[in-house]
Amino acid sequence: MGKEDEVGDLVNLPQKRYYRQRAHSNPIADHCIDYPQTPDDMDWDKYYPNKGEKSVEFADIGCGYGGLLITLAPMFPESLMIGMEIRVKVSDYVMDRIAALRIQNPDVYKNVACLRTNAMKYLPNYFKKGQLKKMFFLYPDPHFKKAKHKWRIINKTLLAEYAYVLREDGIVYTVTDVKDLHEWMVLHFEEHPLFVRITDEELKSDPVVDKLFSSSEEGQKVTRNNGDKFLAVFRRIRDPSV
Repeated sequence: MGKEDEVGDLVNLPQKRYYRQRAHSNPIADHCIDYPQTPDDMDWDKYYPNKGEKSVEFADIGCGYGGLLITLAPMFPESLMIGMEIRVKVSDYVMDRIAALRIQNPDVYKNVACLRTNAMKYLPNYFKKGQLKKMFFLYPDPHFKKAKHKWRIINKTLLAEYAYVLREDGIVYTVTDVKDLHEWMVLHFEEHPLFVRITDEELKSDPVVDKLFSSSEEGQKVTRNNGDKFLAVFRRIRDPSV
């Protein structure tokens, strides 16, 4: 047994029961969050050991306990991906999980990281125009009450920001177990001039799609409860006015 194996055997993955927190957080409330004033002020090197000249290309918004990130990391080893999570304990868990996995698997997971932030407020502070290739919104807070619909992570104002940070042909993946929210997200994306929905036929060749339903803790919970899962995927298109 080599030294690395000995080290890996001594490092245990964090246990979720020590990081539990309420399912959702109020995105409108003031949170004590450090964030860069501009994307140029963001020090990504401390998150990725072998970053080099690469830029972050995948963003999982509201990444929860990081299941999707951990699944995608070895699938796209050349792509840097970040999970953005507003809940303190949950983001701490993901950071600790990644740190442990890097020790257990020295050649894997160096392309994935997590930070605590409020993506609804600060997304353009982290990413430059056209920087991202993929964005993920898995099981976002449905905010059932009509008065709180403005808090939904997909809305007219925020879609403009997502279009800004996504490059042309960039892809947004959405999954929810709430039909009303699914219809809301589809409606808003289809009404936006810079997004078109990707057909089910096209999605058959996308290796990411199969991972969206059960890689996250929330997706696994829906599966256990025999709940429905609604998928909608959209492509960022060229601005027709330019």
